[in-house]
Amino acid sequence: MATFHFDLVSPEKLAFSGEVDQVDIPGAEGDFGVLAGHAPVVAAIRPGILTITTAGRHEKIIVLGGLAEVSEKGLTVLADVATSLAELDRAKFAETISDMEEGLKEHEGTELDQAIERLDHYKSIQQQLSSTAMH
Repeated sequence: MATFHFDLVSPEKLAFSGEVDQVDIPGAEGDFGVLAGHAPVVAAIRPGILTITTAGRHEKIIVLGGLAEVSEKGLTVLADVATSLAELDRAKFAETISDMEEGLKEHEGTELDQAIERLDHYKSIQQQLSSTAMH
């Protein structure tokens, strides 16, 4: 299988850089996979789980929004946050969701809408983490 270069960048770090077989991205308008030779595209990313496939091995990384750009040089994902499942403290993640639910009382109007949307994204990620497909 042909490979291509992939960089995953967050404000804190270069989370991944190397040759890959495939990257599956949680796009704002639907999930999509990128293979070598993919047409150039720029797409918004929704919070979700990005999957990197290299030599039959799958690495899953939580991303909380950002942009993906496919060009002749490969794929670059600029993620607002990128955390590998190996680094994720699931108890702390669940606690964050509880805190977010409690914090909804402090918001109203547009701020409340944004807080609910962010909470929904976190809950969606938590559900994906708990599903049998993640094991």
